[in-house]
Amino acid sequence: MTGQTAETSATTSPDAVGAPAGAVPVPPVPKPPRRVLRAVARWIVAALVFGGLGAGTAFGITSMERTDVPGLATRSDGRWDYPELSLPALPAGAPRPYSDGNVAEIHHADLRSLLLPAPAGATVDEKLDGGWVSTEQYLSEYARSERPALGRLLDDSAPRHIAARGWTMPDGTSTRIYLIRFNSTAFAQGLLDSIIVTGSAVPLVGTSETVLDEEWAGSKVTGTSSYVYDEVKPYGEARVRQGYVVAGDTLALVVQSRKGREDTRSVPFHQTLILQNQLLG
Repeated sequence: MTGQTAETSATTSPDAVGAPAGAVPVPPVPKPPRRVLRAVARWIVAALVFGGLGAGTAFGITSMERTDVPGLATRSDGRWDYPELSLPALPAGAPRPYSDGNVAEIHHADLRSLLLPAPAGATVDEKLDGGWVSTEQYLSEYARSERPALGRLLDDSAPRHIAARGWTMPDGTSTRIYLIRFNSTAFAQGLLDSIIVTGSAVPLVGTSETVLDEEWAGSKVTGTSSYVYDEVKPYGEARVRQGYVVAGDTLALVVQSRKGREDTRSVPFHQTLILQNQLLG
């Protein structure tokens, strides 16, 4: 350290060897006290540390869902508290419906395991407990005048299985989900084409006319298609919403209604439809 100081003094001193004759002496620049340098160094290190911590925290928050961040876990928008979802196990060697080895887009998992589970606080419907149901049960969701024609369509397409789950939330909102598996994607798409028309769909029980749900932005699950409809005012005893998802060989129907209230939120219905779509994709 002493050698470096001496060398610095020699190169900056006006009396150093090689300085031009008659040159005006340049006064040496005073060095800040060592304690000032140490204080500045500590501030720089502190700034870097806190900057790094801040960047790490910001990255962690932006990469997490809102409900994963403590203090931001709010459901004021009406979302329901569903359990953590995971895709069911497949038989040995069976591919997922949209993998390269499954051109026919067949769901090899047990259809009942693809049903969305009920959210927290729900009372499960004893008739729709996640097991198999009959075609008559599925048809019972539609207006009585529409059932004969839909029944003939189902007979012609010969569905392999129908599974269903239903529940009611504490606020009275009722939800029913039906999954129908066919022998091919053509039958699933064919039934859906018969149920929906441009801007409308076959009415369900308690409704007379439906329109496309303008609030629906789509679930964006690769390989699937979704169609969502809302009841036209004036509502009957309950406002009824219905959504369809066609996913390969399987057609899903999601129905949600709430008696005596016209202000039913679309958020839990859209949330339910999106999650069910993800399980099928």
